Amino acid sequence: MTAQLKSSTQDGTMLLLLSNPSQRNALGPDIYAAGIETLNRAGNSAEVRSVVLAGEGPWFSAGGSLQRLQANREREPEYQAQSIEGLHNWIDAMRAFPKPIIAAVEGAAAGAGFSLALACDFIVAARDAVFAASYTNIALSPDGGLSWHLAQSLPRQLASEWMMLGERIAAERLHALGVVNRLAESGQALNDALALAAQLNGRAPNALASCKDLLNEARGATLPAQLDAERDHFVRNLHHANAGIGIAAFLAKEKPRYS
Repeated sequence: MTAQLKSSTQDGTMLLLLSNPSQRNALGPDIYAAGIETLNRAGNSAEVRSVVLAGEGPWFSAGGSLQRLQANREREPEYQAQSIEGLHNWIDAMRAFPKPIIAAVEGAAAGAGFSLALACDFIVAARDAVFAASYTNIALSPDGGLSWHLAQSLPRQLASEWMMLGERIAAERLHALGVVNRLAESGQALNDALALAAQLNGRAPNALASCKDLLNEARGATLPAQLDAERDHFVRNLHHANAGIGIAAFLAKEKPRYS
């Protein structure tokens, strides 16, 4: 069975399912391309308000296929570089996507699977799930933005430990450090992620998009620049129709219905 990215939409949430269960949902260029194409469509769809990314079966993703990587050693280096560019373009598309993306992690997220989870806006993980930046276990270094995300989230010494030793990290430890948002009982990560998506779907899409933009901008911005960005987003959102709906509903003690 070839690796594929399955998609379905219900109640405002698009479910993206990494489907390569015989290989523990190993990733590859076809999945990267499908991920970019799907997000491009979903970004322009009023039907989609959030995205949940999960793996088919008991694993989230084992990362890149070792068989494919071994075969690529016989090709020109540019061939592997193009493959990684595909992954990185998907990561960029996830960051630029104007709607929340939630990773639902069961089993393990290893290598590029860990990178993919870190690129999401939220992570919901089963209590018995594990994460691993396992690249050095096979004499490789990270890709998929893993080094950037860990450096942003953790002290350097801890990021060094995880990247250089490649050891398994329990979901509960990541939750305690603030990297995982919510813990779920084993087998319930997807259900809990869908419940979180339903919460987000009830909020104004333009406000959520601004939150995501502001967080992305803040990492490299000075305080004056970020204050200017917050001002511009706030004013734009105040004059959006949804602000009128939200303020009126709050004053009337009613539930808002945003467009």
